[in-house]
Amino acid sequence: MRNRIIVLLSLFLLSILTWSQQQPAGSKAPAGAQQNMPGMDMSGHDMSNMQMKDMQGSDKDADKDSDASLHSMEGHMDMGPHMKMTALRPAKPGDAARAKEVAESARKASEHYLDYRTALGEGFQIFHPEIPQKMYHFTNIKYAIEARFQFNPEHPTSLLYEKHGDDYKLIGVMYTAPKRMSEEELDQRVPLSVAQWHEHVNFCAAPAGHKNEYMNPHPQFGLRGSITTQEACDAAGGTFHPVIFNWMVHVYPFEKDQAGIWSVERQHGDAD
Repeated sequence: MRNRIIVLLSLFLLSILTWSQQQPAGSKAPAGAQQNMPGMDMSGHDMSNMQMKDMQGSDKDADKDSDASLHSMEGHMDMGPHMKMTALRPAKPGDAARAKEVAESARKASEHYLDYRTALGEGFQIFHPEIPQKMYHFTNIKYAIEARFQFNPEHPTSLLYEKHGDDYKLIGVMYTAPKRMSEEELDQRVPLSVAQWHEHVNFCAAPAGHKNEYMNPHPQFGLRGSITTQEACDAAGGTFHPVIFNWMVHVYPFEKDQAGIWSVERQHGDAD
């Protein structure tokens, strides 16, 4: 299960990169694109080229990178050299109170979306509902773009649900921040003495005609791939992306203590 999910994520990332490079200015997203680009509200919403740039990152040296305002997959498994996390810092005065305020805002937002149908009615979309997952991401494109410019803890980029039969149980939220942000700036959003943000790095996209290699037991490409450097990716004919997503952090506001609310282990998850 773990390998299948990482393969799906790698294929998804390749589809985003290919799609974004092929779109002419001012074009509209194709129908059903939300299947390939989780978090983008393509159903009933026109996506301008400007919005695409917001979602993909506006940094000059990263225009072709995919934006982490979208989703990573299932629990953000530990991917070794393909994952970067912020280190826990010594606590500063006021950190605990600030983190508590964020958690309370996350709880307030979550309570509004206990019924997943409310989330769907307000613009959230499910990433690949047809694929069995331990945790489903419902993402709001408007909040994803907002998170690039300001932090509103009542507007999470994604809602996190577990599926129970035909119903979904809300367990948490995901916040995002631009990959250009320094750890000092992340600390201003959520104290790094409490929470650890993460991003996906060193992604080598397979060249045309080789994307099936993502599914190999020991792939070169993608988030399970052996390739972790620009040089090795160039030599293999791939396209290297130092950062494939923006910063992300999960919050589980219904837990009873700080360790549970900001659990790094739960963020990584165990898809087995």
